[in-house]
Amino acid sequence: MNENILNGAKYMLFASLCFAVMGGFAKEISKDMSAVEVVFFRNIFGLIFISLTFFKYPVKQKGGKLWLLLFRGFMGFAALLAFFYNIAHISLAEAMTYSRTSPIFTALFAFIFLKEKLYKSGWIAIFLGFAGIILITRPEGVYDFNKYDMLGLFSGLGAALAYTAVRELREYYDTRAIVLSFVTVGTIGPVVLMLIGSFYAPSNLDYIFTKFIFPREKDFAMILFLGISATLAQYYMTKAYGVTKAGIVGTISYTNIIFSIIIGVFLGDKFPDFLTLGGILLIIFAGVLVSIQKES
Repeated sequence: MNENILNGAKYMLFASLCFAVMGGFAKEISKDMSAVEVVFFRNIFGLIFISLTFFKYPVKQKGGKLWLLLFRGFMGFAALLAFFYNIAHISLAEAMTYSRTSPIFTALFAFIFLKEKLYKSGWIAIFLGFAGIILITRPEGVYDFNKYDMLGLFSGLGAALAYTAVRELREYYDTRAIVLSFVTVGTIGPVVLMLIGSFYAPSNLDYIFTKFIFPREKDFAMILFLGISATLAQYYMTKAYGVTKAGIVGTISYTNIIFSIIIGVFLGDKFPDFLTLGGILLIIFAGVLVSIQKES
């Protein structure tokens, strides 16, 4: 096997494990604090790390798409907030699967907004992806989606909008600047929401407005591991895409759902039932098809 392919596969496999581990720590920390606060701690590590790189490697970019850059940051933050809220309330495997619908939505949005070609395999992937979502949510009618279903879908859809923006932004901005827009909004946003939550925190909007809860002593270690695992996941994912084809890396990235099932069961989640497991497998297969299409 080509050495670059082998290295890319190893990097992505490790990144997928780190993403699942990050989800596990987020689930445990969420027992003591809100998803908004978890998002804050998740992003502040990235903000510090990315900011430090600017001192060593100056930015070289054209710029000129500030509003699109801010849109990317906001959508990434909103999707992550929905993702972490779901991690706290449903199984880790389901929350991760919802978030991994983003490549399927991205293919659709790139076709609509960026006029990218969508081949037959891409349309099949979109159909299978939505079929998988239906198997997981199992709605009996249009109004039967619960809050977790809606937030789960948004975690994938919001991330897809952010990734679609990245495809346009990468021609104008340094990759670090694009990531910085996300972690900056993801750090400032929770602070604003928690400040508002100190005065206004309705129970039906607990995924947006919450009060700040000072972490307990045992939480600090998990917060540290959350930041480390998230940073490692981001680093090795970027490294994987840098050494081999996106289709190969994208396919392997779906192992994070398998890791999430294992970690979730270890943390007390029930093993997915037959229909849910079928939905998960359909979404994985759809994601693989989308990844393969990118190489066509």
